[in-house]
Amino acid sequence: MKAGKWGLLLALSMASLPAVGAVDLGQFIRKDEFNEIKISPSGEYYAATVPLEDSTALTLFRRADLKVAGVFRLRRNAHVGDFEWVSDDRVLVGIAEKFGVLDQPQPTGEIYTVKANGGQADLLVGFRVQGNGAGTRIQPKKVEDVAAFLIDGLPGDDRHAVISVWPLMGDEPFTRAERMDVASGRRTTLARAPVRRAGFVTDSGGEVRLAYGADVDNASKLYYREATGTEWRLVNDQNASKRIEVPLGFSADNRLVYLQVRGGDDGTDRIVAWDPASNARTTVLHHPGADPLSIIHRNGTSIPVGAQVMDGRHRNLFFDDASPEARQYRSLEAAFPGQSVRVTSSTRDGSLLLIRVWSGNSPGDFYLFDTAQKKVAHVVSSGSWIDPDKAATVEPITFKARDGLAIHGYLTRPRGASGARPMVLMPHGGPFGIFDGWQYDRDAQMLAAAGYTVMQVNYRGSGNYGWAFQTAGARQWGGAMQDDLTDATRWAVDQGHADASRICIYGASYGGYAALMGVAKEPSLYRCAAGYVGVYDLPMMQRQDGRKRRSLGNWSRDWVGEDMAALAAASPNRLAERITVPVFLAAGGEDEIAPVEHTRMMETALKKAGVPVESLYYDTEGHGFYTEPHQREYYTRLLAFLSRHLGGGTAK
Repeated sequence: MKAGKWGLLLALSMASLPAVGAVDLGQFIRKDEFNEIKISPSGEYYAATVPLEDSTALTLFRRADLKVAGVFRLRRNAHVGDFEWVSDDRVLVGIAEKFGVLDQPQPTGEIYTVKANGGQADLLVGFRVQGNGAGTRIQPKKVEDVAAFLIDGLPGDDRHAVISVWPLMGDEPFTRAERMDVASGRRTTLARAPVRRAGFVTDSGGEVRLAYGADVDNASKLYYREATGTEWRLVNDQNASKRIEVPLGFSADNRLVYLQVRGGDDGTDRIVAWDPASNARTTVLHHPGADPLSIIHRNGTSIPVGAQVMDGRHRNLFFDDASPEARQYRSLEAAFPGQSVRVTSSTRDGSLLLIRVWSGNSPGDFYLFDTAQKKVAHVVSSGSWIDPDKAATVEPITFKARDGLAIHGYLTRPRGASGARPMVLMPHGGPFGIFDGWQYDRDAQMLAAAGYTVMQVNYRGSGNYGWAFQTAGARQWGGAMQDDLTDATRWAVDQGHADASRICIYGASYGGYAALMGVAKEPSLYRCAAGYVGVYDLPMMQRQDGRKRRSLGNWSRDWVGEDMAALAAASPNRLAERITVPVFLAAGGEDEIAPVEHTRMMETALKKAGVPVESLYYDTEGHGFYTEPHQREYYTRLLAFLSRHLGGGTAK
């Protein structure tokens, strides 16, 4: 379609667009005060992760007066990945790195110990550990190239924890489980894994009883042993059973093992109780619409009692609906109707529960629940400046793809809006195993503030809807996964949610790929496309994955493809001549996930094809822009681009 005709259509359609004020970017790029908060076993302290511009810190503060007792922060791009209280006044902290806000944090395998009273943090294990020097024989810490991860904080033992240790020599290591002194870092070996890349699970007494991992073929294996020192025996091999069985924990008496089972004919994942003595498996939890999302434990323990699932919205399900935890959750759900509720931690005796409450139009609040007095008190908010009553509404949707497969997603609409409106289709990144959920999404809320309906689609290949749904996306880059997005767009038009003449597609990472592939495959369906830190040349991506390690190369061949001609045919930068609508591209020079070369090649191909293209690069940014000035510039440019082609609001 010629540019003049597009301009005429835009002018006519904008006549019916309600006036939209300038978008205040500050509320959408401002960092949350807190990500996660956990109460100490005694209830005296809180520990909370605090997002900063290019790192994540851990802040410890007293519950009585909320005064800060200590702060733990590391270098640029280093983040507190996970943390657990291992005694009344000590936290173990696992470190992760990511280069850009959209990057998935990659654990470094370093574990620090942090005292709640503000004492100096100490690195206990990891490749950066240093000895006490040559002048002393007292060397409690092992100086070796390893990564380590917490397995069990041993609630009955304030001095020790159980960790898994991964040698860094070789890319497919055999791991081991060790008991570590949480003050000195001294370690002793408890078990060696019978399979590569293994994780471990302890029983209620802290003994290492389960190991699960995968060899270079990426097929999952699960092993069990009766007690410390006994031989491992194979419980499940994915190659033979066609199932993946992930151990979740033991029952209180150690007679049963709870497993999350995926695969087979059951659709979504189920939780089964496995009896090692009889080999009997009994299903204790299964939701036909969604996989278990997070495990609910008995208060103050690691004993599984239920799971939260997300079938459109979150639901809390239990092995026994009459259990104390089930009754507690029902009371909390009644206190916060229409919102999602999750217990993040509890005191050792279970008398105080820290809970998080959130929804599609609220990033969340943390409350303290006194189980004896049945009272709930507000602690802190994640985004105190956000008014949920003014935020855009988020509603689950379901439709049928062209082959009959049920596809789920979400529509975010400006408060009070109805009918066909200009729409932005926003496919998520990943793509495999990742999914959009019922939560406060800053990009979607920002676009809704500009006057757009935003559609997020969990196309096949996404997580949460069972193994068969996820594997249906294998080798479907540019194929059925892309068709799901096309079908979603047409469904939104047919249902009266979107104005067919005012739809753009915008995404990041894989979503950037899908945006450019969308306008290459369906040049008349979208008015414009925007790709943020995207991958656009599949053969180049495949070669990069294969050089990193064997298992990743195998995974990439299984899930993306190995026929280089077919991959080239599904690469947007090689289909630029099919694109007829304007494009906006943005990328970071330090991106290790989607190297900037992808975007530069895409831009060059578009210009050569005569396609109008705008671009934004920051050499010091990675997979998503960190700094506020760079974020502000990016979103200002994005809103201006969309406004020119859809007619919505621009940034203040």
